[in-house]
Amino acid sequence: MRTSQSHTAPESPASRSALEDLRVPVQAKLAAAWTSFMFLYVYVDYFHLHKPGVIDNLRAGVVFEFDISPALLTVMLASVAIPALMVVLSMTLPARLNRATNLVFAVLYIPYSVVNAAGETWDWAVFYGLSIGLEVLLLAFILRSAWTWPRCTVSPVTSPDRQPLRTPQQA
Repeated sequence: MRTSQSHTAPESPASRSALEDLRVPVQAKLAAAWTSFMFLYVYVDYFHLHKPGVIDNLRAGVVFEFDISPALLTVMLASVAIPALMVVLSMTLPARLNRATNLVFAVLYIPYSVVNAAGETWDWAVFYGLSIGLEVLLLAFILRSAWTWPRCTVSPVTSPDRQPLRTPQQA
């Protein structure tokens, strides 16, 4: 005797392989990109410490060509603090200010990332090329995400925050 297939029968292989593609909010994309940038930024500096002579220079009180001073360390802290703060700012600032802030700081950090290779020899070109290339790719992703931030359309029925407008009687 044949029975009809019930609605509890196993799904077809094609329907099991389909993945749901949720739209990720721009703020989450930006925060994730700044987080990735920070990991890369810190690890490049950490791996740089493994270069011959770097630790000796640090012990002698020199970073690159600069004497280690409170001013130098403050500038270094600020250079790390800005991308770190961009993680939280990308999730909390209002859209218009968020977009502008991300565009400004991503543009400023592209040349800043490239300067990391200043004075390096060709022996280290692959290390700096890869690290700078990845940092610039992340910054380009931030720029693209902020630049193409979706716009909401305001209709007479809804307000800009997409809440239905209420008449005085409904309020």
